[in-house]
Order: sequence, then C-alpha cells, then structure tokens
Amino acid sequence: MDFVKDFCYYFGVIAFTLFYVAVDSKACDPVPYVTRDFWSALPPKRIEHFAGPIPYVIIHHSYRPAACYNGLQCIAAMQSMQKMHQDERQWNDIGYSFAVGGDGHVYQGRGFNVIGAHAPRYNNRSVGICLIGDWVADLPPKNMLTAAQNLIEYGVRNGLIAQNYTLLGHRQVRTTECPGDRLFEEIKTWPHFDPMTDIVDQNSV
Repeated sequence: MDFVKDFCYYFGVIAFTLFYVAVDSKACDPVPYVTRDFWSALPPKRIEHFAGPIPYVIIHHSYRPAACYNGLQCIAAMQSMQKMHQDERQWNDIGYSFAVGGDGHVYQGRGFNVIGAHAPRYNNRSVGICLIGDWVADLPPKNMLTAAQNLIEYGVRNGLIAQNYTLLGHRQVRTTECPGDRLFEEIKTWPHFDPMTDIVDQNSV
C-alpha cells in the first residue's frame, strides 16, 4: 500500500513539474501553488469573494499540524486543517488563503480574493499565508520562506496583491503567539513589513 501511495505521489509530482514547464514555455506566469484538486480538498460550504488588488498579506504558522517535509505529509496536513476548520470551528473552508509545506510547495487554501477565516477585521482584505509547523523557536527551512515570498511576488506581478501591500504577522491583528517568535523576527526583514500595526481588537473573533 505504501508503495502504491508513493508511486502515485511521485507520478503526480512529475506531472505537476511537467505542467510548470509547459506553461512556462508559453511565456506565461505559471501558478506557483498546488491546486485544491491536487491535495483533494473538500468543497467549501460557501465562497465569498472580495475585490482586489489585495492590500494586506498576513503570515501565520499552523503550530499544529507539525511541519511536513514531503508531499504526502503536506497533503495530509492540508486535509487535517480543512477538516478541523470546517467540522470543529464550523467555518466555510480551511481558514487560510494558502499554506506552505516543508517540501517547498505552496498549497492553495481559499485562494486569492476569497474572504478567509484567519485574521479578524482583515479577512476581507488580505491574503493569509500559513507556514505549516511550529515556528516559535525554530526558523522554517529556506525553501518554505522562499516559496512564501515567491507567492507574494506572483500576486503583485499579476495585480492580485497591491504594489504597496502591507505585510503583517498574525499577532499584530489579534492576541496570539502566531506566527511564532522566530518566524515573526524573520518576516520583520521582508519587504513591506509594517512594525507600527498593532492589535486592532483583541476580543475580535
């Protein structure tokens, strides 16, 4: 059974890579993330859109599930988060717009310009990017950081994220340790980080 799962995963990765090459060869800007179909997302209960370009990018960590380091683990993490968000929290879908795995891939959550459930008062004007894992003491691997930055750059390049967007950590808009101390220190060095934004309303849900 493990052999079959591994074969299916690696076959999918090869197909996904070939798709990248095919799109890039046509001088288009390839989508830099794994689509919902690829990780077998369940249908959302409801989809609510908002107009772009999107003015805020908010960085999270999942804390749980723990970091994943291959495609099968990361797909399982995405499915676990979606199930928890839909079943336990009664949200329409997985809360984040995108999530980044330790395999270096970005996984589509709700996607661009869909109202999320990740940052009170910012859900209808932000992209929520979750780096899967606990990043309180440890820094995410470089491939995760690069993937998150590439996603932001893609959004700006294609007019999905505003050129003058503001980058925030989750803790700046709600009382939480998210995105973890170590990751928060890292994103302070990224372009467009705003050190002046603080908690809007710690009682918001």
